[in-house]
Amino acid sequence: MVDTDAKTAWQLFHLNWLPIVFMGSLLTLGLDVTGLRLEPVAYGTTLAIAALFVVIAYRHRIGKGDLADPKLIFSLGTIGQVIITCAIVGPLSYVAGKMGWPLQDQALLAIDRALGLDPEPIARFVNDHPWLADILSRSYGLIKWPLLAIPIVLTLTARYVRLQLFMLAMSLALAITIAISALVPAIGTYYALQLPAAHLPDINTAIYAGQLRDILGLRDGSLHEMQLFKLSGIVSFPSFHAASAVLYMWALWPVRRIGGAAAALNLMMIAATPVIGAHYIVDVAGGVALAAASIWAAKAYLEWMNRTARVSAAPATPAVWQPSLAE
Repeated sequence: MVDTDAKTAWQLFHLNWLPIVFMGSLLTLGLDVTGLRLEPVAYGTTLAIAALFVVIAYRHRIGKGDLADPKLIFSLGTIGQVIITCAIVGPLSYVAGKMGWPLQDQALLAIDRALGLDPEPIARFVNDHPWLADILSRSYGLIKWPLLAIPIVLTLTARYVRLQLFMLAMSLALAITIAISALVPAIGTYYALQLPAAHLPDINTAIYAGQLRDILGLRDGSLHEMQLFKLSGIVSFPSFHAASAVLYMWALWPVRRIGGAAAALNLMMIAATPVIGAHYIVDVAGGVALAAASIWAAKAYLEWMNRTARVSAAPATPAVWQPSLAE
């Protein structure tokens, strides 16, 4: 790890533990306060796999020193961080939902309608075109795979700093998303419209049904134990699907032959968010804005870090001799 980019990325890699530890601490405290429980087997297995990746990365770095392979370190290490982050933020969103603040569905629906983007005609249009409903359903599920693909693609193309900036921006966006969702909870457009799934037979409403079930379960106290692989996306505003799409596009855009395809797929994921995820248009706008702000913040931190390093490395200016008045 002798090139400047790898050394800078290594610094950012360590920085990226801070939001992970912060959110992990909030989850621990939240579980104690709310009485929610995590099913231990799946959660423990997931954390053990992530820890193995991280340990391999650190052992290689410590054992090889400056000769360590940055591709191995940053691919495995960042995948480990991604897995740990996902294992934390899913349950943490349930802790936030357990706070039970008043639902804001009608307010969000009113904003959409004020913008001239009523979700009901949009949903009915998609339902009347089953081929479009199928494409959007497949597109909505694209949120998972880039989380593992991006560390591999960016390390193979030696974009180590960009990978760590992506991780930092994603962590910031996740933390802010969960904080906002606790204060602005909502179930989704179909709930606000009182639109039963039977009225939209060609739209996959299974995701909406899961979030409806779990949000109501948190509020009436019937949901006590969280199973990691059965958690639903219960955050409405801002939409992290929309935020993820922007983050993924930004991360992969410079990669030749991949950036354009990634942009097209992620734009489809954004398009699917209001229909398949039952998100309000304002949710999508909020997610896009949050992702852009998080990327800006991560890049601003990098600029500050580089500027500080240049100042520290600059040779001291020799003092200029000036004769005293007595001479």
